[in-house]
Amino acid sequence: MSATEILGLMSAAVAAGAINAVAGGGTLLTFPSLIFFGTPAVVANATSTLALVIGTAGSVFGYRRHLDTIKPWLWRFMPVSIVGGLLGSILLTHTSERTFSKLVPFLILFATVIFLGQGAFRQLVRLREGGEQSVSSTTIWGAILFQFPVAVYGGYFGAGIGILMLASLGFIGLKDIHEMNALKTVLSSLINIVAAIWFIVAGLIDWPKAAVMTAGALLGYFLGSHYSQRISPQRVRQIITAIGFILSGVTFYKEFVR
Repeated sequence: MSATEILGLMSAAVAAGAINAVAGGGTLLTFPSLIFFGTPAVVANATSTLALVIGTAGSVFGYRRHLDTIKPWLWRFMPVSIVGGLLGSILLTHTSERTFSKLVPFLILFATVIFLGQGAFRQLVRLREGGEQSVSSTTIWGAILFQFPVAVYGGYFGAGIGILMLASLGFIGLKDIHEMNALKTVLSSLINIVAAIWFIVAGLIDWPKAAVMTAGALLGYFLGSHYSQRISPQRVRQIITAIGFILSGVTFYKEFVR
């Protein structure tokens, strides 16, 4: 790697780690930056997942006081999350480079739209927090079943899975947004860990780039956690959304127009 590439990947990973610590959506920076420096799309996706997974798993520590409360829900959602994440990562390894490259613009656009809807999801949760909740077993099983395609998508690409989970977790009886975030963080970490392990076994990791980006992501998570109170989450979300739409447009043009 050249000094320019190292600096570029490190900067993208620092920004992604900080963004994940504040608002989520860091994959929308790490994945395209790897593509920009010539990494094949499938390898870029796998490398990006591994680079961010350590920091993501480490963020579980920040929610440790909520773990006892969410444990009953955790045991219900863990099996489908692990199986779905593994299935998604296996699907990626069986997707040709050309096919995945064609899917990239749609995946980025989908992740950006989901990210854009984050505020609406959270507002819906707050509205439900204000009223009485009567959760049927059908609703609970519906949320568990919904978690499976979310986990498959998470193992395959991953950007936006936390937001997708928050969209359903408000309907299963959780009233505290911090508990919901704790459950979402643990489950997304499991999905990413399973996917990263499979990508390692499948030989899809660009290790020099993964090392650079892991170091950057860890620094970014630290900075984001430390200075998050000084940053407007709304401004961060606006920037990520703009970047997502721009990247989606650029990749659409590259794959289907040029």
